[in-house]
Amino acid sequence: MQIDEKYKLDAIDLRLLDLLQQDASLSQQALAAKVHVSPPTCLRRVQRLRALGLIERQVAILAPERLAALQGHGLACIVEVSLERQGAEQLDAFEARAVAEECVQQCWRVAPGPDFILVVHTRDMPGYQALAQRLFTSDANVRNVRAFFATKRAKFDTKLPLSLDTPA
Repeated sequence: MQIDEKYKLDAIDLRLLDLLQQDASLSQQALAAKVHVSPPTCLRRVQRLRALGLIERQVAILAPERLAALQGHGLACIVEVSLERQGAEQLDAFEARAVAEECVQQCWRVAPGPDFILVVHTRDMPGYQALAQRLFTSDANVRNVRAFFATKRAKFDTKLPLSLDTPA
């Protein structure tokens, strides 16, 4: 289902989206109670929001500091990438290679400045160096790479801000 230009989100839809961003594991009964509708109505609305493509997917967000005790701390990095040639074909080719890398968590085309910003998480510095060799060094079109290695994560959120005071 595509979003119809005439389709309007009402306060219940927005509240459902907000609640699901905070905890997608809530049962339909719990969601329904929080938005003051019946469970079947809640289910229909959530299904419609999914069909409209407003709910892209549901995932588990892992706690890196707790996972570190089991797997090592890992290395988080923000990487700026500038290409020599910025034609559509070259931009698409680099983007396809970047998003295919499992350790690339986010890939953004940006302007002005570098062509791409990548959020990367590798197990350690040798892991980052292997990624850099595959993604940056072996590509003759990569002109410049600047890597910023994270020393502390002060905030991480996946939630999009919603205007919950929108009239129905």
